[in-house]
Amino acid sequence: DTSNGAMSVAAPRTFRALGADVVTLNDAPDGTNINRDCGATSPSALCDFVGRMNRADVAFAFDGDGDRVIAVDELGHVVDGDRLLALSAIDRKRRGRLAGGVVVATVMANLGFHRAMEAAGIQVVTTAVGDRFVLDAMDEGGFVLGGEQSGHIIHRDMATTGDGLLAAIDAAILVKHSGRAFSGLASGVMTAYPQVLRNVRVARRPADPAAEMSVEIARESEALGASGRVLVRASGTEPVVRVMVEAPSEALADAAVERLCRVASDRFG
Repeated sequence: DTSNGAMSVAAPRTFRALGADVVTLNDAPDGTNINRDCGATSPSALCDFVGRMNRADVAFAFDGDGDRVIAVDELGHVVDGDRLLALSAIDRKRRGRLAGGVVVATVMANLGFHRAMEAAGIQVVTTAVGDRFVLDAMDEGGFVLGGEQSGHIIHRDMATTGDGLLAAIDAAILVKHSGRAFSGLASGVMTAYPQVLRNVRVARRPADPAAEMSVEIARESEALGASGRVLVRASGTEPVVRVMVEAPSEALADAAVERLCRVASDRFG
């Protein structure tokens, strides 16, 4: 699914050159339909198509400018950036191509990603949200792999920025060489914790909402212990406070988010 964007010609041509049989969706850009209910920002249509097709090995949804990719396994299930990054990190470490044994991720990376990297003996360097922060940390530390849950993945020894097509090729090669179904690889690489994210529109956008809500955040974090995580941050572009909680169950995460959102609404208007 090329999202009627930059990958409409490049992605199918490249995969065909690599020997794949390719079926394309949303590859007819007209200047107005880019990202419209398709691609990495809306992969449900690709999931449905793959499920009905019942013969694809891997599928990829790119965003309009091609710097992001979300994958779909042969069963029609989404494989997000966390899982793609985890698969690539473990493969690179096995091949001796993970500089410093480090992968760079943002604060939005799922707790399950951190657990999986710890189990694999890989250190995670965490940055603020945004691929530019990931790239800065990679260049500063001399690291070669980093990315975001949203599908920005940077292979710094092969590119200077997030490259959805490069990340897709990397994932396809992993599936091909493993001899296993993509669903088995993706589900086995990490166990994702339920993650609930909610935006609270506020009258006053605080510079550091986490500092102003530190008591309430500490209370929720203590209740979750090592089985969960709380993240509260301000949007950089709109009057919104973002509240994210990971927990062993969606019900626990949702309840904690609800309590923290009420605090944010009361405190920031």
